Amino acid sequence: MNKKALLMSLALGTSASALANTSEVLTVDTLNSLNQVHNVAISPNGQSLVYGIRKGQQKGSNHLYLRDIESGAVSQLTSHSASESAVTWDKDGKGIYFLSSRSGTSQLWYLPVGGGEARQVTDFPLAVEGYKLSHDGKKGAFAFTVKPGCADFQCTLDAKAADAAKKHNTRAYDNLMVRHWDEWLDEYNSHIFIADLEQGKVTSKAKDIMVDWDTDFAGMGQVSFNVSGDKLAFSAKIPGVDHAWQTNWDIFEFDLNNDEITNLTVDNKAWDAMPRYSADGKFLAWKAMSTPVYESDKFTLTVKELRSGKVKKVAELWDRSIASFQFDTDNRSVIAVAQDVGQKSIFKINLNFGEVTSLFNDGYAGNVSISADTVYFTRHNLASPADIYSIRKDGYGLKQLTEVNKDILANVTMGDFEQFTFKGWNNEDVHGYWVKPANFKAGETYPIAFLVHGGPQGSFGNMFHYRWNAQLWAAQGYGVVMIDFHGSTGYGQAFTDSITGDWGGKPLEDLQKGMDYIVGKEAWLNRDKACALGASYGGYMMNWIMGNWSDGFNCIVNHAGLFDMKSFYNVTEELWFPEHDFGGPYWKNKESYDKFDPSRFVDNWKMPMLVIQGQLDFRVPYGQSLGAFTTLQRKGIDSRLVMFPDEDHHIRNPDNLKEWYREVFAWMEKYLKQ
Repeated sequence: MNKKALLMSLALGTSASALANTSEVLTVDTLNSLNQVHNVAISPNGQSLVYGIRKGQQKGSNHLYLRDIESGAVSQLTSHSASESAVTWDKDGKGIYFLSSRSGTSQLWYLPVGGGEARQVTDFPLAVEGYKLSHDGKKGAFAFTVKPGCADFQCTLDAKAADAAKKHNTRAYDNLMVRHWDEWLDEYNSHIFIADLEQGKVTSKAKDIMVDWDTDFAGMGQVSFNVSGDKLAFSAKIPGVDHAWQTNWDIFEFDLNNDEITNLTVDNKAWDAMPRYSADGKFLAWKAMSTPVYESDKFTLTVKELRSGKVKKVAELWDRSIASFQFDTDNRSVIAVAQDVGQKSIFKINLNFGEVTSLFNDGYAGNVSISADTVYFTRHNLASPADIYSIRKDGYGLKQLTEVNKDILANVTMGDFEQFTFKGWNNEDVHGYWVKPANFKAGETYPIAFLVHGGPQGSFGNMFHYRWNAQLWAAQGYGVVMIDFHGSTGYGQAFTDSITGDWGGKPLEDLQKGMDYIVGKEAWLNRDKACALGASYGGYMMNWIMGNWSDGFNCIVNHAGLFDMKSFYNVTEELWFPEHDFGGPYWKNKESYDKFDPSRFVDNWKMPMLVIQGQLDFRVPYGQSLGAFTTLQRKGIDSRLVMFPDEDHHIRNPDNLKEWYREVFAWMEKYLKQ
């Protein structure tokens, strides 16, 4: 490889070794080695784009790059072994801020993009977990994990030292929740601190604005300074004992002049999130749900006129849920991202008239930045990992700006894919995707991998997934079928809500009708050789299929699937989830839980099942998988249990992921190919 080619490959995030090692079809090793784009941000003048690239699983290879918009030239900005995250442009566009642990703990750094060394901006006694800067750069909001009630950093440090010195090892709780995802909760919480920043000086002091709150705020992605820098909006739950069974996140405004906090959404008992001030100082916007105790309600744009105090919902009749948004440069509209019929799309919403305009609707978009008449974003789909694109605000002029995996995937054949529509429950339109085997040959037939998504309010849409990647099954010679059954997101709120109280009804009918439809339409799919696979609610559906579609498949793969609804309710952490979908606590609505309890139908079980679980999973604790496996073994059904002691609800470790796929493919080959 010549020097010029090597430099270009490095700029695009591709190692020289990867250029020489390609494969014919996608493998788990290749998936783990892919470059991943992050921290995409356009400069204030629109002339430069900064982005990060994480090079597969290589340690010390997560660096930042700078692209000149006019020339397309790319240069590497950082090369330190400590990675960079949370990139923000300085207001004058001459440099960037980022978090890095290059000094030992995560702190804020500044790097001039024109040349020069990075300088440390903060040196706090605790690690910075996130930050947000005021418009003039003179103040910063920082996230730290602290002991509630502590007035300074030293108090938290002393508390941690005292904990470490204890000779006993116990956990004691007076209220829920006691654990979340994969962690037992402790007496520490994530709080927002305010600090003064002076150019050329290192800041080490900051003030906790929520000292006595025994709760976390929602994260720095949910924090915003107003243009004058004297007010800060954030999302959090008020202190209380009901956090495990309610979703009442509120928008709070902190006044830096008098240290007062005001709850702006006290009247809405549902979820309020993502406050954003407009750059002209006239508006504060956020997204709001309207149904309490529900995490999958529609997020509607809500705007407050700061001068009059008037609050209104914008585009309330638009039947899509906003995932993220930001004010456009005119401050009279926002650019929003929302799921839309299998895609994650970009829209422009006019604040005055509520008019919604689609800007981009092909694949999954995210990481949006705006400059003048152009929107910059990342995009991936079922056949390609994420790259950076730009498009004009009129929806024209789409450009691909990076090809960070061009050389890694140069000789990798991906399976063709297509979205389809059929008549499901109640003769309503239901959508799905099929993916052909990577080395598809016309006239041949192929066994089916029938993937069922989790959630249940979720989707297996037009995305490149790093844990359930359809192309990996296509590479093994399977035809992949995925159905967005009733309850899926991106098809309107009524479609999503329809699964409430009906986990095993409409979705199962959609899955059955979708399978019948697609095998009748696509002759290359071999219905006589099919395996169904799912995780979480998808795993629940595997258990439900065992008892209610018991002759449907040659084999089943169940990852972290709910098996016994009573025991699940009593050991999961976010109680609002089952309480919404089943109408309240188990003891009040036993009939609702029992109606769709897979354990009630084990007399019908007969298909061989592979059961997989992470031992640190507190969302669907591993007893659910043990229950299913015990039943299978006692009934004499061919089955296998695979436990990952260091994984939670998801398989994250690359080596574990490789083993996960090895187990899954071996199980499928046993029943579909041997």
